[in-house]
Amino acid sequence: MQRMTNSSSSPSLLNDSAKPYAGHDALTSPASSLFNDFGALNISQRRKTPNPTASEFIPKGGSTSTLSNVSQSSMSAFSQVSHPALGSPATAGLAPGMSLSAGSSPLHSPKITPQTSPAPRRRSHTPNPASYMVPCSASTPGSNPGPQTSASGQVIQKETVGGTTYFYTDTTPAPVTGMVFPNYHIYPPTAPHVAYMQPKANAPSFFMADELRQELINRHLITMAQIDQADMPAVPSEVDSYHSLFPLEPLPPPNRIQKSSNFGYITSCYKAVNSKDDLPYCLRRIHGFRLVNTKCMVLVDMWKKIQHSNIVTLREVFTTKAFAEPSLVFAYDFHAGGETMMSRHFNDPNADAYFTKRKWGQHDGPLPRQHAGLLPESLIWAYIVQLSSALRTIHTAGLACRVMDPTKILITGKTRLRVNCVGVCDVLTFDNSQNNNPLALMAQYQQADLISLGKVVLALACNSLAGIQRESLQKAVELVTINYSSDLKNLILYLLTDQNRMRSVNDIMPMIGARFYTQLDAAQMRNDVIEEDLAKELQNGRLFRLVAKLGTITERPEFQKDPTWSETGDRYLLKLFRDHLFHQVTEAGAPWIDLSHIISCLNKLDAGVPEKISLISRDEKSVLVVTYSDLKRCFENTFQELIAAASGQL
Repeated sequence: MQRMTNSSSSPSLLNDSAKPYAGHDALTSPASSLFNDFGALNISQRRKTPNPTASEFIPKGGSTSTLSNVSQSSMSAFSQVSHPALGSPATAGLAPGMSLSAGSSPLHSPKITPQTSPAPRRRSHTPNPASYMVPCSASTPGSNPGPQTSASGQVIQKETVGGTTYFYTDTTPAPVTGMVFPNYHIYPPTAPHVAYMQPKANAPSFFMADELRQELINRHLITMAQIDQADMPAVPSEVDSYHSLFPLEPLPPPNRIQKSSNFGYITSCYKAVNSKDDLPYCLRRIHGFRLVNTKCMVLVDMWKKIQHSNIVTLREVFTTKAFAEPSLVFAYDFHAGGETMMSRHFNDPNADAYFTKRKWGQHDGPLPRQHAGLLPESLIWAYIVQLSSALRTIHTAGLACRVMDPTKILITGKTRLRVNCVGVCDVLTFDNSQNNNPLALMAQYQQADLISLGKVVLALACNSLAGIQRESLQKAVELVTINYSSDLKNLILYLLTDQNRMRSVNDIMPMIGARFYTQLDAAQMRNDVIEEDLAKELQNGRLFRLVAKLGTITERPEFQKDPTWSETGDRYLLKLFRDHLFHQVTEAGAPWIDLSHIISCLNKLDAGVPEKISLISRDEKSVLVVTYSDLKRCFENTFQELIAAASGQL
């Protein structure tokens, strides 16, 4: 058994990560794995192909200082100015014939040389971490006869091609000496802007938050859920190109007569996997529907082009007889763990007590308050911003939602909304008399969307669907007036009142006002928290790759017909290091388990620090003193030997 040794390797992670391992330059040392590719090694070692759309393939634009001189009268032409990287015909601050990534140069050589100007080269290098905190410095005179220094301190490169001289500014800052970066992997503390907003003092330091982890696990469970085909024979094993169907809601009985209140047909919903791309989708089946006119597919194609964060994207529509009857199926993106607004907010039967009719002689009870079950106003405004944003995108595309209903609005997470089942009404209620113009009635449907939005907001404010009934509107408005702001009441009245004119969803923006910025701030703060959780798991993936590679080497029974391969040479050192990591015991012989010790040693191995470590054999008769840099060399050579054998190179 490997016993605890008094080497310089401390079991404390915080102390180890703070040690300045001297003797290696952070930027030039071959042992540094912070800036080399050792930490990014994969067992499969895929070849990375260039991405033409990546930032390093896009030439940097010219100076934008001229934008500050644009007068107010010229702002109307701002829409004509696009990003230089997109190849726009007009770029601010650049004259015709001026290069985007260089100085002034002709589009072609004016009959001086037969060669044309050189093609734009890749000058957007991967930034050095030091460049984010080091100012640009000019080259010293005489160090390079080619580059020159401008008055602003920028390095001007000169290049002659075919007799034509080109000047361009090198945007890469020159390295500045005197700065030392750690040559080992460290765990920085939580960013201060996230630490101060952290609601829980006992949040994990090296792993993501438990709440986020549980939510992601639940989504994964739902995504991978399957059914027992013997228990549910009514569900086919395959529908068109989809397989592994899983009901997302209770299946209707075979003899059901009641139809959907939204679509007028019996519907059911399934999760299925597309065999073309192996991605999960949500299938909305319309029972017993026969598609007799394919002209409605024009609207389906328009819906498929809409990509919005608050809309469940429609992917395709097809007919099938796999359910033993003609059916129409809508395929949408699958959002695991989503629940409808109806089940989230309107499943309490006691919430309708204020609006239900009472017997003669009984008086109405007191108005409910926010602390007595009503939703907070900030949550309602968060929903309004998301729903109005979805409607704005739909109406701008020339379509109408027509499913603005609590049963068709999905909620994922805490406050994220997505409008579901878009495009279903356009297909089911397609009028054959409108063959020449399927968009003729869209203006009326868009006005109906605004009324439906007002009903949803009023129901949320009352926390009851009974409040949107015609006989209860007066009570509902009174409830909103007492418990919420006048802006919310005015928005509801504007959406529900007939204005005798064509209204737009943009009209409610003044009523939303600065609350839009509040929701934007909340979304960005949430993004900061999630990024911090991602940063915690970033190093864990790297350490897992190290453990996986180490496991492929140690205790290998045979390699190249040599049964003693794993017990000799460099492999024996790695075996002892594995025992040093996981198999240490106390003086009493009890297992000594310390996660910080394991993480610290793996980080030092990955970095190849010069720190020495004592490795004791299992019989405790031999003690080997090596450095982590030696172990890293053995580790790399041995793993490359395995990779070569696996690829048939040996």
